Amino acid sequence: MPVKRQNRLWLFSLLANIHRFVHPHQPDMSITVSEEYISRKLSQALPPAGSSSDGSSEVALDENTRLKCAAVLVPLVWEHEEWHLLYTRRTDRVESHKGQVSFPGGACDEGETTPEQTALREAEEEIGIESKDVRVLGRLANLITITYFRVTPVVGVVKWPTVFRVGEHEVARIFTIPLGWLANPSNRWQFERSDSRRSLIVYHPYDGEMVWGATARITVDFLNALGYS
Repeated sequence: MPVKRQNRLWLFSLLANIHRFVHPHQPDMSITVSEEYISRKLSQALPPAGSSSDGSSEVALDENTRLKCAAVLVPLVWEHEEWHLLYTRRTDRVESHKGQVSFPGGACDEGETTPEQTALREAEEEIGIESKDVRVLGRLANLITITYFRVTPVVGVVKWPTVFRVGEHEVARIFTIPLGWLANPSNRWQFERSDSRRSLIVYHPYDGEMVWGATARITVDFLNALGYS
């Protein structure tokens, strides 16, 4: 394990233990709502047609800011009689966000006209999930990242179990976390910022992995859309 990631994991594990000592841990729930319910909630959570769908920004913006197009797939899998989210951990050979947990996704290619096209293509390139094995349920509001990407999260149910074909240059590990664990506020910190940006979210380590930053924000936005805040 790279030293930087090892130190970060050690620090977050220590903070998690302190947090559990100070704040009694709430029991995790099992989230078993229907696909129809999820799709309806996603539709209701989006801004009205014609208005901006930019939900939050990690950077200050002005009229001269140029944003790049990107999309991620937020993969839902049904495992052990409850919903899980699927994540990847990036390798240390990628150009940015080395060793960090993320959803499959990336920049829009020329000719792509919808976020769904981008998210599904990237998921197939990174971990081998074919578009025919993903049932898209809806979108979340856009997120503007510190690298000036306007990211559209696309939520989809992935056929499970499935066989992955991993792009070894990009992906070090694929894993899932129960949605009920992610919904439990006892399992995460929320740090308020001094500026106008939204708070920084950091999850406690789960099976040796840390979900934080933009990926954690998308996760919580999804949970909020479903009514689990």
